[in-house]
Amino acid sequence: MSVKESELNQEPPCTSSLGNYLWSDPPQEKKWADCVHCGMCLESCPTYEQSGEEQHSPRGRVYLIKAVAEGKLNVDEHFADPVFSCLDCRACTTACPVDVDVGGLIEEARGQIRQAIPLKGWKGAVNKFFLHGVFPHPNRLHSLGDLLRFYQKSGLQKVVRKTKLINIMPQHLMELESIMPEVKGSVRINNPSVIKAKGETKNEVSLLTGCVMDVFFSDINQSTINVLTRNGNDVSIPENQTCCGALHVHAGDREMGRKLAKQNITAFEDADKVIVNAAGCGCMMKEYAELFRDEPEWEERAKGFEEKVVDISKYLHDTGYEKPKAMINTRITYHDACHLAHGQGVRKEPRDILLDIPGVEMVHMPNADRCCGSAGIYNITNPEMADAVLKSKMENVPEDVEMISMGNPGCMMQMALGVQKYGRNQKIVHTVQLLDWAYQKEEGDSNDVSHKN
Repeated sequence: MSVKESELNQEPPCTSSLGNYLWSDPPQEKKWADCVHCGMCLESCPTYEQSGEEQHSPRGRVYLIKAVAEGKLNVDEHFADPVFSCLDCRACTTACPVDVDVGGLIEEARGQIRQAIPLKGWKGAVNKFFLHGVFPHPNRLHSLGDLLRFYQKSGLQKVVRKTKLINIMPQHLMELESIMPEVKGSVRINNPSVIKAKGETKNEVSLLTGCVMDVFFSDINQSTINVLTRNGNDVSIPENQTCCGALHVHAGDREMGRKLAKQNITAFEDADKVIVNAAGCGCMMKEYAELFRDEPEWEERAKGFEEKVVDISKYLHDTGYEKPKAMINTRITYHDACHLAHGQGVRKEPRDILLDIPGVEMVHMPNADRCCGSAGIYNITNPEMADAVLKSKMENVPEDVEMISMGNPGCMMQMALGVQKYGRNQKIVHTVQLLDWAYQKEEGDSNDVSHKN
């Protein structure tokens, strides 16, 4: 079914208010009704671990969200602070004996907060520029990528660092600049709209290229295409796909989240499977129906779309993939991206893929599913808490490994920062990259994988 531009921009019908939530799409009572404040979630929460404050725990946040609905609290700054300090890592739902959807409540509450207390000043301008002016527009993203590539390749980056001009930036932004990946060409530009399977076609799939992925991690997108085509998949890249909307929904901009969701649902309408290699994007897209409870037609379309969305590691695991024969001799540990492990329940599949690569020795990471502190742009908006969470994470990374594997771009940048900041020397890799490198080596590229990162 096609969609008109007017339908994409259509506002959802307004529902009745709930307590002191005065706008449509408030937090749903059914999501907090089963919470008995038992405390099983406390040990799973990174922000509670760091602060020890009840308001920064999952049950504390659920209590506050419920209190606003009952008219006991207002939607103000005192309410906004604990809601926006949540990493939305979903570990509490995994720990909860009755599966209270704290993440869903947090995102719905943020939507109410941003309507009651819009961002203003430079924060509002920056937020609008990136979330409205850049991420939803692939051409602008590619232009930004070209600028960043020029910055890196022209020598300007070296000059900025050598002359200490970089020091005018806030400390946390300086740190992120220092671990910025090498920007390469977009796979959307450098590939045809359909990349044929190598050999017999077994399946036809579509690939979400993403926004951050196609600017900073296009090599991972290319590895994803390589691995899929190697395993008999024709891969299509729909031209009219857009940002998944995760950053917008996490920031409380559910209206833009709905617009982007409608565009993606339409773009992938004819796809059998939508392959995603970024945990945050996959989790968001598998929850699109949550955005459309006031729009039944779109809710049904979203539910159908959600069934198509699958992480690359799970897709390969479920459909069967050719085990590589080439040796990749490395000691590696695996970090569970929150929105892959807690959000989508994908844990075993990426580990099995790594273990199927000859020569790979897996080393267990304690608390592997503990958040690294990235959480979308949390490490930019809440740098102090993000740094504390990262420090805790790095204490669990085994020192005697050469690589840390994971399945999310935000985690990759945050963990790269941790490696740099705490004097480590591990390489950060996406699971699908290592499989691609093994295939490449098998096909005649005998170079050691150490040059790939």
